[in-house]
Amino acid sequence: MAALKGEVKAFIVQSLACFDTPSQVVEAVKKEFGLTIARQQVESHDPTKANGKGLAQKWVDMYHATRARFQNEISDIPIANKAYRLRALDRMATKTEGMKNFALASQLIEQAAKEVGDAYTNKHKFEHSGPNGGAIETVTMSKDEYKAARREMLEDDDC
Repeated sequence: MAALKGEVKAFIVQSLACFDTPSQVVEAVKKEFGLTIARQQVESHDPTKANGKGLAQKWVDMYHATRARFQNEISDIPIANKAYRLRALDRMATKTEGMKNFALASQLIEQAAKEVGDAYTNKHKFEHSGPNGGAIETVTMSKDEYKAARREMLEDDDC
């Protein structure tokens, strides 16, 4: 295996930390740096794999820092944004409708409706809830207590 410059190693480590496969990293290194490297050499830069156990500590630290940032900052990825996804779906639906592909356009419209209706989120909507989303308070009273409360409410309305 050829010795790699620090910037190439950093690129490989960061790509692996962002869940790129070794094959994807090989292609990216070739495109970015013009270098042809083996998939096994890329795997040796992944500290979570057996091949990467001897990786220098600075690369291990970079890997874990990049992985943590990648997992926490998904807002940097356009497709993770609902507005971006809706715009892309709108462009696709417009184009497929222009091509008279109404079946695909219909599927895209349905997908957009699901997107707007939060079908792809883990949010729970509670249509009937009490203050701050809590349970609705229930009151149990006897028939006489109910009649007295009702009478009191009706007397207040007359004023």
